[in-house]
Amino acid sequence: MTAIAAGTDATHDVFNQPPPRVDVNEFAANIPLTDYLLTIGGVSSTATGPLEAMGAVVGSAQFQHDARLAHANPPVLHTHSRYGQRIDEVEYHPSYHRILGQAVAAGAHTSAWASPASGANAARAAAFMLFAQVEPGHACPISMSHAAVEPIRLNPQLAGEWLPRLYSRSYDPALAPGKPGALVGMAMTEKQGGSDVRANTTRAVPDGDRYLLTGHKWFCSAPMSDAFLVLAQDGEGPGCFLVPRVLPDGGRNPFLIQRLKDKVGNRSNASAEIEFAGTAGWRVGEPGRGVRAIMGMVARTRLDCVLGTAAGMRQGVAEALWHARHRTAFGGLLADQPAMTNVLADLALEAEAATAVGLRLARAYDDGDATEHSFRRLATAVAKFWVCKRGPNHAYEAMECLGGNGYTEDFPLAMRYREQPVMAIWEGTGNVIALDVLRALGTDPGSIDAFLAELGLARGANAVYDDFLAGLEGHVDPVRRAPRDFADQARNLVETLALALQASLLLRYAPPAVSDAFVVSRLGPDRRFNYGNLPSSCDFAGILARA
Repeated sequence: MTAIAAGTDATHDVFNQPPPRVDVNEFAANIPLTDYLLTIGGVSSTATGPLEAMGAVVGSAQFQHDARLAHANPPVLHTHSRYGQRIDEVEYHPSYHRILGQAVAAGAHTSAWASPASGANAARAAAFMLFAQVEPGHACPISMSHAAVEPIRLNPQLAGEWLPRLYSRSYDPALAPGKPGALVGMAMTEKQGGSDVRANTTRAVPDGDRYLLTGHKWFCSAPMSDAFLVLAQDGEGPGCFLVPRVLPDGGRNPFLIQRLKDKVGNRSNASAEIEFAGTAGWRVGEPGRGVRAIMGMVARTRLDCVLGTAAGMRQGVAEALWHARHRTAFGGLLADQPAMTNVLADLALEAEAATAVGLRLARAYDDGDATEHSFRRLATAVAKFWVCKRGPNHAYEAMECLGGNGYTEDFPLAMRYREQPVMAIWEGTGNVIALDVLRALGTDPGSIDAFLAELGLARGANAVYDDFLAGLEGHVDPVRRAPRDFADQARNLVETLALALQASLLLRYAPPAVSDAFVVSRLGPDRRFNYGNLPSSCDFAGILARA
């Protein structure tokens, strides 16, 4: 058979299709991110050079190709070697290792810990978002390794051994002793308890200076990691333990991977069910206080769920705008058709608000005063609930902007549509997070005081916002006195808190085109949450100029 030659005999010429969106510097092109890093995040303008280099990497054709390969070739479990030895190894496509190695080399995991300074957490958040924007699966071990530092520091001996390896920018996928770099994961939930980790049945019994663990974990993400923080009953309640894959003598720690989860999305990243059978672990934190010890990790991974969702929103906006600005329809550019302009502006508005709140939270994790600690206690949960809830529909609407192309695996928004829901599920589903907000109001009064003080910084900038804030303050007072009485309305409260926080940040740091549109569409009396319903009074061109 011979191919049909191109030219006059060809069946058709390809036209009115956008060019590939490759070799774009994703940092320089993201105006909200570059702006808010310097203002909200407190990052020095002289410190953005590495981020611009990262933007070129993740926007390259090679990186995007690796992202497609990593999702098209999901991990494969090998429980035994060909000779019958139990090995419990997960094989990833080489593209996944290339991406993970680049993220580690860029410090997207622990740079804020390794080089603490004002704005360090915002700079690390930006690095995390840039890599997660194009390939989200690898962000799981990157996030957990960043978040594991706080609990590991509770054990000085473990900290001396493991933190230099976590701070390293060296990546080696092999499970081998003596590696200079390491990644750390987490295994908390069990099949009978899920989020109710106090119902866990995994046991830990003393064995010299260590403990031996026996039990089952229903979800263990990134099981190829070098060590895991694990909850197990230690006789006084749930304890927290560091479980390495390779023991100090070089032998393998019993870590039986029973199967990999067949997930809706997050296909490049393995999640597993695992068994501990006399598995060695070392205590982190106090006996029976494991939940408290590991919650420091959970708070930071919740923040990364916000950042990951914002990164996904950015991908959706970038791809939708690229398509609409290069395709004609009904006699003009698709992006200039009024109905499409409204949708694109609304999507851009949502992504910008998510970026702003993500960077404000990141800055709160710099070593700040007690007020910042109280603020982040409540604000992390509030943003985790709302931003992550907004992610799936945002991905769908962006995908629809591409028409049929968006629904195919040739374009990245099909992957993103599958990806966004996991951010709302991981580290606490909607009800768990909403009830955690009520818990914070009841047990940590300083958290709501700090939160309301943050909202008050925008008072007087917009009459609609002022009315919304006054109503919120009136609603909070009875809730903080008896939070349990409002459990059935917890979601409504958290939504209101989240919208007020986003509006406060945009009123202070965004141009009027953005802040005015957000306030009128999200806080005004006629607010609607389907995309493309912005009132005609909005400055669509001003919003899209930043996208």
